[in-house]
Amino acid sequence: MKKPILVVMAAGMGSRYGGLKQTEPVGPSGEIIMDYSIYDAVKAGFERLICIIKPEMRADFDALVMNRLRARIEAVYAFQSIDALPAGFSVPAGRKKPWGTAQAVLAAREYIDAPFLVINSDDYYGPAAFRTAFDWLSAPRPASDKLRYGMVGYLAENTLTENGAVTRGVCEADARGYLTRITERAGLEACPAGARFPSEDGSAFTEIPGDSLVSMNFWCLEPGFTESAARDFPLFLAENLPADPEKCEYLLPAEIDAQIRRGEAEVEVLRSADRWYGVTYREDKARVAKAMREKHGAGLYPTPLWT
Repeated sequence: MKKPILVVMAAGMGSRYGGLKQTEPVGPSGEIIMDYSIYDAVKAGFERLICIIKPEMRADFDALVMNRLRARIEAVYAFQSIDALPAGFSVPAGRKKPWGTAQAVLAAREYIDAPFLVINSDDYYGPAAFRTAFDWLSAPRPASDKLRYGMVGYLAENTLTENGAVTRGVCEADARGYLTRITERAGLEACPAGARFPSEDGSAFTEIPGDSLVSMNFWCLEPGFTESAARDFPLFLAENLPADPEKCEYLLPAEIDAQIRRGEAEVEVLRSADRWYGVTYREDKARVAKAMREKHGAGLYPTPLWT
């Protein structure tokens, strides 16, 4: 079996952050969050990288990331573009951004020939998650009539920010430890009980325990995922374009959830006790930079990272 591939989704613009947060330095030697993910992945055993970006971002990513990484990991670009649509569809007037994380993975389809880990470029996941993912993806697969995926989930309380509310996919699993449902909860924030999210009209809150498992887009997938996603993309567009042509997004958790509900796939829930860090709001950058300095100081990472 071919070794697992690391797929990094880096085409999304940080609308709440107010800029291209993927390229913001947070490490003591100018490292960006993506540097840490790739470093941890290489240490875990990954040898191939697919970086999904917009075509116009290539020069920035060459300078900031790829030029120094190609000696350490086999790397290629896949380009996510707004006009990469199935036959019969066209870009609506006023649409400015690509079609979401599931479309991003489809952009890399031609390079995916082995089990793969797909992550966000602007999330710090911690070394343990990459070791768990590499070992799970490398293990022999029992014969099955279903696609077999894995998801490394995080404790909700380890993913919140004091600078504003966030959206998280709250996960439910069965007694076997397999995912049964992901429910997107917008407006999630810390509270004494753990976390809470508002009702649709904002008049009340529902609390959840702090150790509730949430998805941070850390998915262990197999190549067959792209075949199902390619079939579902035109169905998504037909259903959602009429109602929200400028903003609807074909999202990875929603596509995986749809495959689960149809009985096509099953997802084993893997867990990480590490604290997740990310730059959702501009004010988060100082918090992430402080955490990275502490990790370097404790010897978890060398300084500079890429020595």
